[in-house]
Amino acid sequence: MLRSVGHRPVTGSGEDPRVKELRSAVARLRRELAAHPAEFADRGIAEEELAALDAMAAGGVPRVPHLRRSLLLVAGAIGSVSALNRGLSQVRAAVDLFGEPSR
Repeated sequence: MLRSVGHRPVTGSGEDPRVKELRSAVARLRRELAAHPAEFADRGIAEEELAALDAMAAGGVPRVPHLRRSLLLVAGAIGSVSALNRGLSQVRAAVDLFGEPSR
């Protein structure tokens, strides 16, 4: 079982649990978006930004301002598609695990 102190993994893969959660949430939303039958104007933007979020997470601990920017673009692109709201909320919760950007 993976137990963590703060956000540092004690055992397991060595991957930051926040990164793992972000990648899982992004993957779920990408699958939901791909399966969604309706076309909408900003679908391509949502797909591109979800790919960007996944790439950031794959590279290790991403920079919070970049995460938040991509999240904002995804939310703007699919926010009116109610069928995707749950997946979007999960991505937002995963981004929130990284805390606020430093000023």
